[in-house]
Amino acid sequence: MKYASFFFTGLFFIFTSLSCSEPESNSKHISTQYITVLGIAQDAGFPQAGCTNPNCMQFWNGEVDARYAVSLGLVDSEANQTWLFEATPDFKFQLRSLYEESRVEMVSGIFITHAHIGHYTGLMHLGKEAMGTSDVPIHVMPQMKSFLETNGPWDRLVSTNNILLNELTADSAIQISRNLWVTPFLVPHREEYSETVGYHIESDSVKVLFIPDIDKWELWDRSIVEEIAKVDHAFLDATFFDGDELPGRDISQIPHPFVSESIALFKDLPDSEKAKIIFIHFNNSNPLILNSMERKQVEDLGYNVAYEGMRIAL
Repeated sequence: MKYASFFFTGLFFIFTSLSCSEPESNSKHISTQYITVLGIAQDAGFPQAGCTNPNCMQFWNGEVDARYAVSLGLVDSEANQTWLFEATPDFKFQLRSLYEESRVEMVSGIFITHAHIGHYTGLMHLGKEAMGTSDVPIHVMPQMKSFLETNGPWDRLVSTNNILLNELTADSAIQISRNLWVTPFLVPHREEYSETVGYHIESDSVKVLFIPDIDKWELWDRSIVEEIAKVDHAFLDATFFDGDELPGRDISQIPHPFVSESIALFKDLPDSEKAKIIFIHFNNSNPLILNSMERKQVEDLGYNVAYEGMRIAL
């Protein structure tokens, strides 16, 4: 498969200053297959436009760095292939970061969870105005596929063969390299334009759960506790820390599991199960997005908090 050659310019950000605990299986050497965290923020990134809360003010005052919208990179060095999970508004920076990780020029495919702005709008960079790619595989569920095919400007990416849509089936694994598989599964989340999925990403020996967006754990037809038990690592929606986070807005209209709710739900799990959990997808108002007292408290309870550059060996 041939892709247009491309060059990148601009700043490449590496966030290595966060004092966060790493999952026990994080490799201390270069693994041939691994997941790398490319973004941890909610759809609009950090800071958000117009944000004046204390977290954002730390950025505007030059005290902290930006954070990218949630995304994972998947690297198979042996096969010389990479994949992206989510095409975010920070796509160009995350693609460059993945290249710096792997030295692979172009991704072998992109997996998208749903049609909210932080998860697919980065596809615009594949079009004529930017990279002008050819037939980049975009793995999506049926409603998401239809949305991209029938709405501009995304339909132009399809009709001009910048992207090649691959329709996924819930709970049906696809093999993407010799010993890597990806399986989508449906989760309840605001479905204005498409269904929403999470993903299982697995090798012969390691299984990872990725659920960046879900309404509430109790609204899912599966038990999150049972799902965590089946995997080695679980990236879980942690958009809001608690229900008091957005003064002046009805937070019930933006349903997500609060971190406080998840911690209450998981409090009786053994330490080995808590250690699997990696909170991710933080709103700009969430104290976990920065080094904070709350972040340390969560880590002291045995959980992990995602940071850009975190690596999970497969």
